[in-house]
Amino acid sequence: MARNLAAFLVLFLALSICEAAKIFEPISDLHRSAALELLTPVDGLDASLEETYEALRVFDILAIEKKPEGSTTTCQKVLDNLESSSPPKDLFYALKVNSLLKCWVNEEVFETIASRLKATINDASTLLDIYYSIGSLVLIKDQASNVDVLLADADGTFHSIKVLSQGDGRWRYSSNNPDSSTYAAGLALEALAGVVSLAASEVDQSRINTVKNDILKLFDSIEKYDDGSFYFGEKIVSTSEHQSSLSTTASVVRGLTKFAAVFSGKLNLPGDKILGLAKFFLGIGIPGDAKDFFNQVESLAFLESNRVSIPLILSLPATVYSLTQKDQLKVRVNTVLGSAAPPLTVKLVRAFSTDAKDLAITESKELQYEPKNGLHVLDLFSKNMDVGNYVFVFEMVLKDSDSSSDFTTGGQIHVPIYITGVIKVGNAEIAVLDSDLGSIETQKALDFAGNGIVSLSANHLQKLRLSFQLTTPYGRAFKPQQAFLKLRHETKVEHVFVVESTGDKFEIILDFLGLVEKLFYLTGRYDIELTVGDSVMENSFLRPLGHVELDLPVAPEKASRPPPPPVCPYSRYGPKPEITHVFRAHEKRPPQNLSLTFLSLTLLPFIGFLVGLLRIGVNLKNFPSATVPATYASLFHIGIAAVLLLYVLFWLKLDLFTTLKTLGFLGAILLFFGHRILAHLASTSAKLKSA
Repeated sequence: MARNLAAFLVLFLALSICEAAKIFEPISDLHRSAALELLTPVDGLDASLEETYEALRVFDILAIEKKPEGSTTTCQKVLDNLESSSPPKDLFYALKVNSLLKCWVNEEVFETIASRLKATINDASTLLDIYYSIGSLVLIKDQASNVDVLLADADGTFHSIKVLSQGDGRWRYSSNNPDSSTYAAGLALEALAGVVSLAASEVDQSRINTVKNDILKLFDSIEKYDDGSFYFGEKIVSTSEHQSSLSTTASVVRGLTKFAAVFSGKLNLPGDKILGLAKFFLGIGIPGDAKDFFNQVESLAFLESNRVSIPLILSLPATVYSLTQKDQLKVRVNTVLGSAAPPLTVKLVRAFSTDAKDLAITESKELQYEPKNGLHVLDLFSKNMDVGNYVFVFEMVLKDSDSSSDFTTGGQIHVPIYITGVIKVGNAEIAVLDSDLGSIETQKALDFAGNGIVSLSANHLQKLRLSFQLTTPYGRAFKPQQAFLKLRHETKVEHVFVVESTGDKFEIILDFLGLVEKLFYLTGRYDIELTVGDSVMENSFLRPLGHVELDLPVAPEKASRPPPPPVCPYSRYGPKPEITHVFRAHEKRPPQNLSLTFLSLTLLPFIGFLVGLLRIGVNLKNFPSATVPATYASLFHIGIAAVLLLYVLFWLKLDLFTTLKTLGFLGAILLFFGHRILAHLASTSAKLKSA
């Protein structure tokens, strides 16, 4: 159990380090596998057009070559929505699906829809109606170039959306709703981008600049996690309009990138916030919900192709490196969707230890790029970089200065790195000391490389001293996260002591005179074990050192007793002791002869009854002579005999419930046949009287 506990502590510390190292990885093949599981089938009778579009959109972004199942059925569903008077939302998603499936739609259908959507925009009173109508017209513009979808009064439509904005960059869903929403801000920005692209004449630039200021105010309210990721939270309390942080952030990213695509100027948004949004979507891993999965993948696709700043992700295949194996530091740089990054240089600006402040790298080092595997590699570690926990500061510099404005790296990137190595154990010795003078009675060296163990003896007037040194591969003193000395008595009673460091070495002195109560005055053999472990120590160990024969005084009467030995948790599944039940002794009974005599006396009246019948005789004159009445009479007497036999069986064998059920059955038979025979006798008597 102790060995398992020490191993668990070392494993726990290692897992804690890995958990603390938050490394953001771009979209990988794991997302493609998850897409096939979450979004298959993309079509079907039960799937809505919104769900179908989200599946098709994810497959298109991830370049998954999968032909939709039942695409003919889906196209028919698209045509049904386009040719009928469907609400703006259904038209919107029908057109989105059609943009990916390329279903054949008559141009006259597009013209009818366009005229109806224009009328809807003029009469719309809510942001959602305008959003779906504008979005549908933009889709028609891309799918049918000959259809007139331009807005004659684009300025008026732009203004009708802008009046719903709030001073903090958020938007309202309608003029009747006072609550401002971050999610609605994303919808409004996307709708405004659509108005600009559908405008018959150029939209007033001052209006667009006003929206630009709204975007900057919206980013002032962005929230941040400790890992450097940014997100937008929703403030609305209403459950019908409340959105999660993921869907809210996705809405803002979608609206921002689409507005930036039609905006002729430059949005001066901080690059670290754009990178932080990418980290937010990458940091959630692979969502288990299809809607969240779609929001994640589509948002990353928008961030990768936006006109503000394209985020580049620096990731490490590993964050734990071994000095013993002379590992190489490897870094990979990709876009958020895993595409190759533009030509750039990765530099290790500095590195500093979080354990010892004097261990650090201050000179800048450039990592060598390997085109074959797309990695930036640092061949050698500095001798100042010993085992321990470090923070490496990287910096990415784009080689092409003209494209530097199109990408963002977030400035200097801090990455936790953990360097492990084999720790040397030296000058290890164990000794028995005299309590008064401190002189050494017995001293033995410990060889941790071999399997030798020591045998010692001591009494309660002596001390036990253990000392050793731990050094790193570069000869520096090493202080592990745990160092324990354990004494285990032959009765399995254990005592654990912490080994403290004193300067460059570890030492512990056990004064047995002061420990007699803690040791419960138990004389005998004590096994000695040493546990040393650390998350960066590759040779953590739990090693038996030997044993000591300890002679302690007799325990006084009021001394505490040792605890009972621990019960193995698996013992409850083993065989249990046999349970032997002792019954109560039988009551004292009379002699057998006396019981038989009493039984004979109880039978005498019955014998007398039988003798009386023989002496007096049986009168059978009234017994019926006809066949049917005679049968009734016979069965009646047989039933009486059966009842008497039932009484006898009840006395000898049967229980009360069985007897009562049987008696009920026999009683019904007796009642039937008794009634028949008595009716016959009454009829015969009446005939005789009348004669």
